[in-house]
Amino acid sequence: MDVNAAVAAAAAIAGVLTGVIAMLAFRWSERDQKRPTRTSLHTDPVLPPGVDTVLSVLRSSAVVLDEADAVVKASSAAYALGLVRGGKLAVEAMLQMARDTRRDGEIRQVELDLPRRGTGRGEALAVSARVAPLGSRLVLLLVEDLTEARRIEAVRRDFVANVSHELKTPVGALSLLSEAVMDASDDPEAVERFAGRMQIEATRLTNLVQELIDLSRVQNDDPLEDAEPVRVDELVAEAIDRCRHQAGTKQITMAAGGTADLHVWGNRGQLAAALGNLVENAVNYSPARTRVGIAARRMSASGGDLIEVSVTDQGIGISDKDKERIFERFYRVDPARSRATGGTGLGLAIVKHVAASHGGEVTVWSSEGQGSTFTLRLPEAGAARDRATDHPSGLDDEDGQPDGTTTVTSPYEPLPAPEVLP
Repeated sequence: MDVNAAVAAAAAIAGVLTGVIAMLAFRWSERDQKRPTRTSLHTDPVLPPGVDTVLSVLRSSAVVLDEADAVVKASSAAYALGLVRGGKLAVEAMLQMARDTRRDGEIRQVELDLPRRGTGRGEALAVSARVAPLGSRLVLLLVEDLTEARRIEAVRRDFVANVSHELKTPVGALSLLSEAVMDASDDPEAVERFAGRMQIEATRLTNLVQELIDLSRVQNDDPLEDAEPVRVDELVAEAIDRCRHQAGTKQITMAAGGTADLHVWGNRGQLAAALGNLVENAVNYSPARTRVGIAARRMSASGGDLIEVSVTDQGIGISDKDKERIFERFYRVDPARSRATGGTGLGLAIVKHVAASHGGEVTVWSSEGQGSTFTLRLPEAGAARDRATDHPSGLDDEDGQPDGTTTVTSPYEPLPAPEVLP
């Protein structure tokens, strides 16, 4: 019995030792497998803690490169811009910047023009690229799209240049005419003629300054602050009264029609200025003894009923290439005719801003030689406040240029070709 017990005890001890040794061997093997090797350091790079989260909330396009120039992490914006393709950085200039930064550890920044993906028109994307080291082995590339900012800056420069030019013309004319009056002080007829010209130029200058003020006001003011239900027929009557003298001089007949008792919600002054500009343009660009029609109606839309006011003329019409730009500031279809009528090129820009700020739109149908139809669509009173809140500006930030396309075919047929009325 003592021998058997000793053998059993020895066997138990041996089993326990074998189990302990096996467990230690397993733990050691597991630790050895988790230990980073020289190869894993190069093939499986890991982002520092928190970097992935930071990159996911950046507005800039972000790309992280390893020491083999392979893309470790890239934001969706980087793919959208075409910076990353097939797991590689596709822009050679940025790739060279990353290599230089990896070599000396210096932060680099440069502005580049990149070809736009999916277009064959040679348009370029303006970007700012900044490269910085990220840890000891990784490089971070941040790319900011500057295309829109550059476009806005170009628009602002053009606007300042146009304002300067438009102001310089009447001011220069007034200066020359005043000198002519002084030189012709002993000639009453010449003084009267020059004084009449001075009055015309002064009126043009006044109109330009006023329209600049109006444009600034509709861009910066919230029309809902002083909003009220506005009768459309009163706006139409006011627009006709505003242009009655010009129309009478050219023997142009103005006719109003459509659905009665329509209301829109908004700033009465801005709405009156917008519709007045449309009617004034129609009169100015129409031949003598023709007609200008103003019609209002209610139309159904998915977001609520709209009030549609259309102004139709029998004027010179607008070419297809001009339709894309007629709502730009200072753009004139016929510059010589605009100056003759005292136009500033700001009227339609004001109309566009007023329509957009009230949650509506302005569109145009036109055919050269057959006239034009400008249509102002605004939410009907009641649904207008919600519509304007959903679309607070409708503009492209600060540039004042058309946001998207504003020239579409009108559902209305044009008036008949110009004819001489009795």
